[in-house]
Order: sequence, then C-alpha cells, then structure tokens
Amino acid sequence: MFFLITTIINACAFFLLIFSWIAGSKASRLLYGGSAERLNRKTRKQMVWAAYVSLPALALIGATLFITASMSPVFWEDRVLLHLPLTIVPLLSIWLLSMPRLWKLWKETRRTTGAPMPGDIRKQAAHPLIIVPFQMSALGALTTFYFLLVTPVPLQFTNAIVPVLLWAAASVAIWTVHDRRFQKVSRSDASLLLLPWRRALKGLGIFCVAAGLASISLIIESQNSRLPAQLNMAEGAMDFGGGTILEHDSQGGNSIAMLTGPREGKPDRTFTLTAEKKTVRLASGKTIDAWTYNGQLPGPELRMKQGELVEVTLINRDIEEGATIHWHGLDVPNAEDGVAGATQDAVMPGQRHVYRFVAEQTGTFWYHSHQDSQEAVQKGLFGALIVEPDAPVSSKPEEDIVVLSHVWDEVGMAIDTKNGIQHKKVTPGTPVRIRLINTQDWVRQKYVLAGSSFQVAAIDGTSLNGPSDLENVHLMLPTGGRADITFLMPDHPVFLSVGGNKNLGVLLSRDGNGEIPDIPQAEEFDPLSYGTPMKTLIDADSRFDREFEMILDNKLAFYDGQFGSLYTINGQVFPDTPMFMVQEGDLVKTTIVNRGAVDHPMHLHGHHMLVLSRDGESSTGSPWYSDTLDVEPGETYEVAFLADNPGLWMDHCHNLTHAAVGMSMHLMYEGITTPYSVGKETINHPE
Repeated sequence: MFFLITTIINACAFFLLIFSWIAGSKASRLLYGGSAERLNRKTRKQMVWAAYVSLPALALIGATLFITASMSPVFWEDRVLLHLPLTIVPLLSIWLLSMPRLWKLWKETRRTTGAPMPGDIRKQAAHPLIIVPFQMSALGALTTFYFLLVTPVPLQFTNAIVPVLLWAAASVAIWTVHDRRFQKVSRSDASLLLLPWRRALKGLGIFCVAAGLASISLIIESQNSRLPAQLNMAEGAMDFGGGTILEHDSQGGNSIAMLTGPREGKPDRTFTLTAEKKTVRLASGKTIDAWTYNGQLPGPELRMKQGELVEVTLINRDIEEGATIHWHGLDVPNAEDGVAGATQDAVMPGQRHVYRFVAEQTGTFWYHSHQDSQEAVQKGLFGALIVEPDAPVSSKPEEDIVVLSHVWDEVGMAIDTKNGIQHKKVTPGTPVRIRLINTQDWVRQKYVLAGSSFQVAAIDGTSLNGPSDLENVHLMLPTGGRADITFLMPDHPVFLSVGGNKNLGVLLSRDGNGEIPDIPQAEEFDPLSYGTPMKTLIDADSRFDREFEMILDNKLAFYDGQFGSLYTINGQVFPDTPMFMVQEGDLVKTTIVNRGAVDHPMHLHGHHMLVLSRDGESSTGSPWYSDTLDVEPGETYEVAFLADNPGLWMDHCHNLTHAAVGMSMHLMYEGITTPYSVGKETINHPE
C-alpha cells in the first residue's frame, strides 16, 4: 500500500508540474487575446485549466493525508511540512485570487463587443493575481518533485530551507516581472504586440543562465562526491543512540587484529579454499567463466559440529581483484569476519590467509568473499556452511538437503539435475530437513513445498521454538536470508519449488522419480506470530542503553562522481552514514524504517537481532532472531540485540547492488580501532 500511495504522490507531483506550467503560460498570454470575444473564450479555457491543475493537487493532498492518518510521522513529516504548503498555498491562491478575477473578466467580456479591446479589460487580463498563482503552482510542484527525488530525511532545517527559499524568491521574481508588465499595460499608450521570437530569445537566455548555474553546481557536487583515496573505517560521524557519549579515538585503543579466534591448539576441522578462475559447465550444459573456491560452483559445502575449533585457509590463486571469506550469519570474533578494509586486508594473488574460530552456533549459514562483494558473489565466490549440533537431536537419521538459489539456471545446485530439477531418493518415514539459502542479488526468492505439510524449523540459522505444521504456505527469502523447513517423508513424491513453478526445484521420492505434485496457491509465511513464545534475555520491556533509528530511503545524487539513484541510511551514503557507537554489555534497540521504493535486507555482522515488532504489532510467536532482516517499503521494525561481540561490524543492505553505491554503515564498539583502510589507494574494496 505504501508503495502504491507514494507512486500516486510522485505521479501527481509530475502532472501538477506539467498542468501548472501550461496553465501559467496560457495565463500570461491572456493579455494578447486580440478581441473581447477571443479573450472571453481564452478566459473560459483558463478557468478549465484551473480545474486541471486542481485535480493532481487535490490527489497529492489526499494521498499525503492518508499516509498521515495511517502511518508514523517518519513517513509523512517532510510531506506535511514541505509538500503540502508548496501545493496548498498556490492552489488556494488560484481559487481565492485568480478565479474571482477570471470569472469577472469572463463576465465582462461577454458584454463587450467590437475591437479594439477596451483598456480596462486589457488591464484586468494582465493583472499579476491572474498569472502568478498558476506559475507559483508550477514552481511549487517543481520544488516538491525535487524533494521527492532528493529526500530531506531525517528532516532538518538546513537540508530543507534552501529549496523553499528558492521557491519563494522565484515567486517574488515572477510577481515583479508581471507587475512591471501590468504597470506598462495600465498606460494608455502601451504597445501590446505579441512577439514570439522575443519571448523565445528571453526564454532561451533564462534557460542558458539556469543551465550554466546548474552545470557548475553539478560539477561541484560530482567532485565533492568522490570517495576518499584512503579511509580508515573507524573514522566518521558517530551516533550514540541517546546513551552515554563514548570516547572514541580511531588511532588509539584495541586493534581489531587482536580480536581473533583461538590461535593455539589443534583444530578439530580444517578446510582449504582456493579462490581461482574457472570455466564451469552448468547443469543446463551452458558454460560460464566464474570465480570459484576449489574450482567448484558454488564452492564446497563446509560442515562442522558445534563447539569445534575450525581452521580455514584461503589461498588466492589468480583473482586479481583480491578475495576474502566472510561467514555470513556466523557470529565469529571480529578479526575472523573476512571484510576487506575493516577486519583484514584483501588476499591478493599468491597470498593466503588463515581463519580460526570456534563454531558456537548451530544452523544454516553461508560464506562468500567480502572483497568487491557484489562482483565476487555474482561470479561464484560463495558456498554453504552448516554447523550441526554436537549431539544428534533425534536418534533417527535425517535426510539433510541444502538448496542454494543463485542466478545460474536460477538454482545454485549445479550438479545432479535434470532440466533444472534435482532428484533425491528418500525413504518414506525419514525426517527431512531442507536448508534454504538465497544467495542471489536483489531477488526475493519464493519457495513452495508441494505434497506435504511442513514446519519452519529455523530462520537465519536460529531454531524456532514450538513450530507448528503448515500447509499452502510459501516462504519468501531475501538476499542472504536462510530458512530450514522440516517434514516427515510421505509415501509419495514431494517437490520443493524454487520460484513457485515446476521448472526449478528438488523432487523427493522413494526412487527419485515420479510426477511433480501440483503447486498450491499459497499465502506468504509470517514469522511474527509463528511458533511458541519463550523467555528471552531481551524483550520489548527491557531497559535499553541505546536506541538508534535507521531510516532507509532513496535519492538522486552523485556517488563517487557518478550520478544515479542512491539508497540511503539516515539520508546519507557511505562514508557519511553514521557509526552506531556502543560499548560491550549494552542492550541496544534499533528502529528500522523503510521509506524507499524497494525492499532492503539489512545484514548486521557479528550479531543476531531479536525482532520485537513490525509496524507496531508485537512479535507474539517464537523468538525470531535475524541477521538479514528484509524491510519492505512502508515497513517499520523494532529489533534489539546485546552488544557482546566487540569490534567494528558492517551493517549493510545485502542487496549487494545497493551496498555498492553506499547503503552501508557499521556498528562500532568503544575503544576499538582498525589497522586497515579502504579506498582507491588501497587494495581493499569491501562492497
């Protein structure tokens, strides 16, 4: 609904601009009506144009008031304080100032015959109060349209006043121009020749001056948007969330390099991942040039037990851009997090890097390079990571299936498939766990299980409490999101549809064959009320040490010299986004608001967020922990976590296209520094 309403508002602002511009132009030419009869017709048409202008203006006002009545102030503050005055003031001026004079002029020209036009009629047609309100409306719509494209949120006086002052100054200027013409027309010897070429030259001159000033402004903005050649990630604007102001020195304190996993001791599990370029043949028969771990696409599945000491050696054979390994959703010590320029330097060709950590959590995770992450993940530097319980939950063996969804054939299972369908032999009566991992960029992936009821056992690697059976329900996973579904294998085929059709997915049956069941019409799974509540360390009634607000939005602007549509956090893009400052032991609450046009799966490294509420509705089911929370347009989430993992942690949109143009920030612990940096003069480019 929010997206629909904002689309209506944007369309209304556009049509209001067009209609007002045309009406203002026509109003300024009433003076050149020629005869009274012709002026009568033009005046009548001008009153019709007043109605045309009013329609989009009233629709914009109505849509804005609807948002005001149904949503929290963060969604409508700027619209009420900026958009409405810029729309209502000109609209009232048209109906209270212009229309009475147009009505009077229309009535008087009906009674006047002959030519030339009487002087008093001519004077009335040139009055600024007939013309200026229409042109004020056009300028107001233009300013509103600017605010829609370059959103001044969080709303501050400094980022909103300049366009409003320009609108006011332009309105005064056009009043001055039309008043001078009015004074000239009032003289009996005034010459009233309509010279289109002179108007065209004047308009061209104004356009050239405006274009020149705009070009200078754009050049300055482009240069100012250039990213620093070298930037320490521990520097930047700080937000203390209303809590105690923390001392922060980006040069002194405890280095991230000290926040490692155990350096000593024999690992329980060792892996070697070699980043290298390969030509890979997909299940469809298509070959692609890919970046791989160990020559595989996706990379090898890593499995380990909870509590094990794990050692992973990354070797970069020939990826010139560099590589790392980030353990998505696994809350490892900060130095093991694998973010180039934040927690380590990128591993360049011929180099290696060793990660060591204890697998504290159980569940479904994945790993990927966090050096040029958008390109790296797209080209194949990722794989599944599974942490199994130290002791089996059930004595009965479980069929454990991992489904990685990616861009190739829309399914990342590049082996054992026939026409996009993976076939699995499963004995009836066997417990089945399907681990869903969405590794695609900017795709909310749909999963439907046909042929059996099921339970959602886990979200983002965290088990749900008391899950109940579901039927005719589909799951939507954001980029980076995971979910485990479980069921008991029946004595007939079961099909997991990836995308909601029969073209892609996994077919399970006694012999691996059989007919694919019909895909049911299913409603979307909602975790907010699913499962059984249980006591948690944090809840909505906790006393929080810090409360942050994260406002997600769009704007048109330059980023690193390139103009385009940007995705902002609190009105800024990296590196101007704020650092959320905490100290170890803080209870932290964050309100995430999406005012933008698309969804944003916000991924906080090193922590899992407990969802407290969505759009004011409290979470009433199982505790729902997420590390990649998808916030759709118009949604507001309240989430909380305990700051118990010191370091510098990325917090970014996992639609990696968005992160690459600045939708990234970080959570910073007091007293933590990093010896690493990012920028063109470094080898580190995390996004």
